[in-house]
Order: sequence, then structure tokens, then C-alpha cells
Amino acid sequence: GRGRGGGRGGGGRDRRNPDEHDDDDEDPASTPSPAPSTAQTASTNPHAFMARILQYCECPQYLRRHFFPMHPDLQFAGLLPPIDAPHHVRLLDRSDFREGVVLDKKNLSAAAASAVGSIVNCGIRGRDLEIDRTLPTGIRCTVQIDRKAYATPGKKMRGTVVSPTTPREQNGTYWGYTTRLAPSLRAIFDESPYPGGYDFKIGTSERGDVTVDDGDFHTHFDRIIGGIGDGGGEEDDGGTETKVDGGGDGSGTTRSFQHALIVFGGVAGIEECVDADETLSVAGSDSRSLFDMWVNTCPYQGSRTIRTEEAIWVSLARLRPHLFPANGGGMGDGLASKLTP
Repeated sequence: GRGRGGGRGGGGRDRRNPDEHDDDDEDPASTPSPAPSTAQTASTNPHAFMARILQYCECPQYLRRHFFPMHPDLQFAGLLPPIDAPHHVRLLDRSDFREGVVLDKKNLSAAAASAVGSIVNCGIRGRDLEIDRTLPTGIRCTVQIDRKAYATPGKKMRGTVVSPTTPREQNGTYWGYTTRLAPSLRAIFDESPYPGGYDFKIGTSERGDVTVDDGDFHTHFDRIIGGIGDGGGEEDDGGTETKVDGGGDGSGTTRSFQHALIVFGGVAGIEECVDADETLSVAGSDSRSLFDMWVNTCPYQGSRTIRTEEAIWVSLARLRPHLFPANGGGMGDGLASKLTP
């Protein structure tokens, strides 16, 4: 089982989608598993509100009633555009993988209650699955199902619990993201869920050293990635590695990173977030030193400020051709992080 309260995670295979969303504030409801909240008052903490919305959007529709009871924070969730990710499997889809929730055998039929493994609701009409192990009631898990089982109505369906990264590792299917709240900006780096941390850190700022519109931006980008690749020594877990043409002379740079981090600041930028973090010895004016790249993704903006949700879409769209070149075959992990001091 995995604790995620609607959040998701794992080693990445489809690099077009973020694996994790971070917010640098205390997580008042962080639990090992997504225990439904009983509070019926709206969140006064904006970070908790954002986390609940992100978790709700990620959770497959047939599991939301279990993990997300009625709550004021979600009263307008129906107006949000659905992410419709591959793990939001539809009722009649014969998918190799499904997300499910472990049921309490006390509420099941005698036949189901006598099963050796746990019984899981995976969103298949009228058919619960028996999995290959016993898990605590209420745990969300990823289940692999033999497609032939869908064609045998009336027979007990069985499935195997697998890691949430398995769909990506087997066939490149994006399988959602996790939501992590960090108590400080420094904790976003120090408490990375990946053993080696984030090896490619991008800070976005209107005061960036470079802009995505610079004529030599792609060359600059490749030079930084090449420097990361030269570090070596880390076991390959599916990161991006692409040979970049050096200009026809046979030379080139190996693009290589495992886990990318893209950081967005608040209204006053990342600099204010750095100044607000007393655990950092870096001044806000020197925020650039925390990142491998300090880039302006929205040059010539016609507004004094750009809303964070707008900056994320613009930045990911502008950076994607460089992060994930069309000739690159590797798969890596991405992270979009929003900071508020």
C-alpha cells in the first residue's frame, strides 16, 4: 500500500507529466495513507487547500467517494477540468492496471470474506478482485489484472499488487503524481523522495540569467545538461539521456539527468521565499546559486505579475522542447513546485 491521500508517485517513465507537486508549508493532514478527513470547515491554510485540490484531481473518480468525503474545500471541484489521466480508468475499460481500495471483509459476502488475500474495489461494475496478499483495510493500491479475466463474467477476478511505477516501467503509461508539502524551501531539496535528490534544478524568475527566447538558449541548456551528465556515478533509473549533435564534427554532449525540479515563486518571486527561510544561509538576492539554471520563461510580459497557475503552464510548454527533445528516447521524472513564503 502507498500513502497518498489522492497523491501519487514513483520512478518516472513518461516524462511529459509531473510526478510530484510540492508546496513549502506544513502539512497538517499528512498521513501514511489517505485517511478521509472528518473536518467540515473550510481550510484556513492555503497550502492545505491546494494540497487537497491536487489530491482530489489525481484520485480516480471511482475512489473519490471513499477517500474524499464531503468537504467545503471541494464544493467547486466539479468546475475543475478533469485531468483524465490513464489511471482514471473508465468503468468498461479492460485495462492491465487499475487503482483500487482494500475493502473490509466484514461487509462482504461469506465467499469473499473467506478469500486468502484482501478484496479490492477497482471500479469494475459488480466485480471486486482478490489480490495476492493481505493489506490493511482502506489502503489504496495498484493492481495488475490479466485482461482475460474481464471476459469471464461470473468468475472470481484475481489481481496482483504492484508498484505504482510498474505501468510506466512496462509500457510507458503515465500513472499520476504525489502531492508533498514541505515545511520550508530547504526541505523541498533535502526531503526529496528520490535517493539521489533532484539532479537538475531549474528556478524560474523574471530576473533570470537567460530567457527561453534567447537565440542560444538551447545551446546553453545543453551545456548545463551535459555538465550534469559528466557527474556520472549514479545508477540509471530511467532518466533522460540524449546525444546532442556537436555540429557535424562527430563531437557531442550527452544529456543526462534523472530527476528534474522546476520551482515557481510567489508574487514577489523565489527571492522572497529564500529570504523567508531562516534555515538557508543564502540571501534572496543570491537565489540563483540554489539552481542549475535560473531562467525567465515569460520574457516581455505585459503584466506586472503572472499568476502561478499561468506561469506553470507557460513554463512547462516553453521548457518541454528542451527537457524532452523529439529525438530523445529516455524517460525521466519531472516536478513542478510552487513556493509561498
